[in-house]
Amino acid sequence: MLLEFGTSLYVADGPCVSFYGFPYPTRMALARLSDGSVWVWSPVKLTAELEKEVQAIGLVRHIVSPNKIHHLFLKEWAEHWPEARLYAPPGLSSKKPDLRFHGELEDEPDSAWAKDIDQVVFRGSLALEEVVFFHRPSRTAIICDLIQRHSESEMSGWKGMLMKLDGLVGEHGSTPREWRASFLRRSPARAAREKVIEWNAEQLLIAHGECSRSNASEIIEDALSWI
Repeated sequence: MLLEFGTSLYVADGPCVSFYGFPYPTRMALARLSDGSVWVWSPVKLTAELEKEVQAIGLVRHIVSPNKIHHLFLKEWAEHWPEARLYAPPGLSSKKPDLRFHGELEDEPDSAWAKDIDQVVFRGSLALEEVVFFHRPSRTAIICDLIQRHSESEMSGWKGMLMKLDGLVGEHGSTPREWRASFLRRSPARAAREKVIEWNAEQLLIAHGECSRSNASEIIEDALSWI
């Protein structure tokens, strides 16, 4: 079900998926751009109900993946909306040669959505680089795996304990420690972090865990202080 998260911004939760044996909830964002077209971030599994709700908002023209591990449902969305342009984050086009990408996401937004959405790439990791977005009309930072704030009540057993030790649970959740270690060059990531903080976002929309309707800039600064 699509829910309004802010001005011209919507969110929908999808099913849990397995990531190295750990259950991960999925979440997508959708923005209606100034020209009336629809921009889709990290799409979840497409259902008949979700398809109907998306159609009611507008025509899907742009589909983006924030990092190279968020690709499970790109193909079905691209096939359902063949007129849409598909954009890859660093590393995904070579990982998924079966997908036809129209471009790779950079530090500057594509002209098609630059009026409504800004972006920056967190570079410097040997393992995974992520594109972070800022939806201007709703003043919302959209972050995928860099900030995870899983519900403490849902973290049980040894897997839950590992998630807590990894710093991914609760309001002070952050970035997986093993991913942090892969940023051998921190200066590009620091520059990206500064740009995100300069956005002075009011809201935070994340893929895994609790989003926030306020104090987003402070949450981001705290969660990414390790950089």
